[in-house]
Formats: sequence, structure tokens, C-alpha cells
Amino acid sequence: MSSSTPARAFDTTWFIRASKALLTFTVGGFALFVVFGNVTDYWTNFEFVSHVFAMDAQKPALHAVSNINYRAIEWTWFHHVAYVGVILTEATIMVACLVSAWRQARALRAPDAAYREAKKWGVAGCTVGLFLWFFGFQAVAGEWFGMWMNETWNGIPDAVRLCTYIGGVLVYLTLSNDRLTSEATGKTIPA
Repeated sequence: MSSSTPARAFDTTWFIRASKALLTFTVGGFALFVVFGNVTDYWTNFEFVSHVFAMDAQKPALHAVSNINYRAIEWTWFHHVAYVGVILTEATIMVACLVSAWRQARALRAPDAAYREAKKWGVAGCTVGLFLWFFGFQAVAGEWFGMWMNETWNGIPDAVRLCTYIGGVLVYLTLSNDRLTSEATGKTIPA
């Protein structure tokens, strides 16, 4: 059989591909809920962003000894710009992962090259998710703006949870365990 042989319904390769599509969908679905919440409950979530940038809710014992408060940004306009940037980034994750999940689902029985192509937006969406929730939340907000010292407005535990899940999906999505043919021999891989 050649590399153009379609996957048989319900063989191992089909289930691996289906699970990758489903997990990509979960990342996009989560981002959909986050975007919806941030847009429909803008002011509650804006408060979070404002307190992180203003660095005004640190635990009293830490606030008294902290030397990083010079980093605070108290401009409300900046808080809005940053928050809208977060929402647009989350929307990018949502669209990329949902489009990829749809394309993967449609390519469950497709040749290897077509299925591999269907995964590209999922890889992009998960990468953007890790960028946002690791670099944006853990590095910039967590370390530069001292969010970890914040008594009420600390998003680091949630960011860690998201990065762990999305990182796992990204690794699984990029594994070459969903091929119908061996690249070395060009022969069909048994299911």
C-alpha cells in the first residue's frame, strides 16, 4: 500500500487521530469560554488586570519589604490596551484550535500528508496558548509585576494548570504516532 491509502475506520491510527482532534478541540473550546467570559464580564476581569499592573494588592508583609513596586503601571488606558490584547490572543487560540480540530476530524481517514497539514493550526494555537499563559501570565505578570505576591489577584496557579494541559496536548499533537505509512520504508504501518 502507498502513502495515499486512507485509514480504515476504527483502526488504531483512526483512534489516535480522533483523540488528537478531540484534544485540540478542548483547547479551542476552553479558549472560546474564556473569550466569552472576558467579553461578557469585561469589568470583573479588567479589575484583575488593573490590580496586577498597578501592583496594589500585594500581601502586606511582602509589600512592606518589596523593592519592585517601581515597576507598577497605573495608567488605566494601558490596562485596557493590555486586556484587549489578552482577549485577542485568546481569540487567536480559540480560532486556530477549533479550525484545526475541524480539519483533523475531516481528515481522520486521509493520507498522512493531508492529516499532518490539518494539525498545523492546532500546533499554532497551542503554541500561542503557551506563550500567553506562560510568558504573559507567569513571566510578565507573575515575575515582573509580582503577581505571586498578590493576595487576591493571583493567576499563577491557573496559568500553571493551563500550561501543563496545553503543553501535553501540543506534545501529543506533534508526535508521529498517527501515520499510516512508515517514512523509512513507505509501507503501511499495521493497525
